Parts: sequence; structure tokens; C-alpha cells
Amino acid sequence: MVPLGGVSLAAVGEVLGRVLVVDDDEVIRQLIAVNLTLEGFDVYTASDGQDCLDRVREVDPDVITLDVMMPRMDGWETATKLRGDVLTTHIKVVLITARAQEDDKRRGLGIGVDAYLTKPFDPAELIQVVRDLATEARLSSGA
Repeated sequence: MVPLGGVSLAAVGEVLGRVLVVDDDEVIRQLIAVNLTLEGFDVYTASDGQDCLDRVREVDPDVITLDVMMPRMDGWETATKLRGDVLTTHIKVVLITARAQEDDKRRGLGIGVDAYLTKPFDPAELIQVVRDLATEARLSSGA
């Protein structure tokens, strides 16, 4: 892999996993999507929690990056619904939010999210977290 401005490009044809990026801010959604695409992930997007739940079965992601503060359905409720559904409970969830209080982190971990990153986030850290979770997801599914 060749480094490109701190982001490595995956070998042609190498797909590291499927990621559903959920954020109501189009700029942040695209920033995350571009970084993960450059890294070698198949990336899909959703604009809020309801959109995420509507798309999750068709996308069948290994990892979901999920903003907390969104219209229609926030990240807390979305993560709770993902964990409560036998068809989605296995999907790795990363909360990405400006809410950096310890209570918020505990709440996320209590719901069962797999990682919690605060905005502004380091793209390299996000890539590493998603890479680790996608690898874990694929190993546990036998893929």
C-alpha cells in the first residue's frame, strides 16, 4: 500500500469490508466516506438514524459509524435498535460525536457500541478503529 497524505490506498481489488456512514452533516459524512474509501472499504451513507435502519439490511455492513445528534432518530436510539434486532446485533458500531462527557461514553458502551470517538476526530484514528472492527467482524463471521 502506498501512503497518500497520511492515508494509505488499499491494493486494487482488496476490499476491507463494508461500512455504513451515518451523519446528518453532509460534509462530515463525505469526509468519513472518502477517507474510508481511500483505505479500501466499500462505503455507503445514510443521513440520519431512520435512514440507517432503512438501509442496513440492504447494505449488510461490517461496521456502522454513527453520529449521535441527528434529526428524526438520534444515534442513541439507532444504536439501541441495532443492538435489539437479531439481524443487526452483530454489526460493529462506532459512535462519532461532539458529546465528549464520560456519561455519554458510558451510555454508549452501555448500549453496546464497540467504539466511541469524539469530534473533531483524527481520520487516521477513525480508519484504524474501523479497520480493527471490520477485521473482527469478518473473523467472527468466518468470512
